[in-house]
Amino acid sequence: MNDEQLLRYSRQIMLPEIDVAGQQKLLDAHVLIIGMGGLGSPAAMYLASAGIGQLTIIDDDIVELSNLQRQIAHGEKDLGKNKVDSAKETLLSLNPEITVNAIHHRLNDDELVREITTADVVVDASDNFTTRFAINQACVNTKTPLVSGAAIRMEAQISVFNPQKTNSPCYRCLYKEGNELDESCTETGVLAPLVGIIGSIQALETLKILLNLGETLTGKLLLLDAKTMEWRSIKLKKDPLCPVCSK
Repeated sequence: MNDEQLLRYSRQIMLPEIDVAGQQKLLDAHVLIIGMGGLGSPAAMYLASAGIGQLTIIDDDIVELSNLQRQIAHGEKDLGKNKVDSAKETLLSLNPEITVNAIHHRLNDDELVREITTADVVVDASDNFTTRFAINQACVNTKTPLVSGAAIRMEAQISVFNPQKTNSPCYRCLYKEGNELDESCTETGVLAPLVGIIGSIQALETLKILLNLGETLTGKLLLLDAKTMEWRSIKLKKDPLCPVCSK
């Protein structure tokens, strides 16, 4: 690390659990973020500013006016742009020293596995079960830690699924079939700061995985009711009949 990097990341380096060695781990890390909307925006921004050396961001959508209420990586000047291009500009403005790879198309299964194989951690910031199931399958196959978050209306959840841990459940252990639950904020709405809270926690859990720091949310589902500001933590167990991770 050069002097400028030591200054930029000094507040993290001061933490004895991180120090210079931990910060170097972050600089050497590669995180894949799928979805650059309400969750992916704050997750990516905090990971960029924290010094993740390489970020790959994936989204096939463009920036629309209705996105700006909660998707803080984008502004009015970005209307009509690809979300990944808009987000890349934002991330590099926060930290020009990192590498940001932008992919503006929906990946097929082979492409998804190929991208996940190169990553140390995957952040699932997508908004539909089809994509989440595909990401989970690829992460199980490649044994890549997955940080999954979701928020809708005034409710949210987050968990970590780490196939590198023997007893870790996967996303399909939690949701067997998702079609009947496949809602998005387009139809039902969402309160703006809620996605910021969950996206920030996704970034935090990602850093903890990379640094092997503290206890992650592996084997736990953290639920937030924003109306009462109450958190609940539910233990998740590996499903011995899971069609994905029990094989």
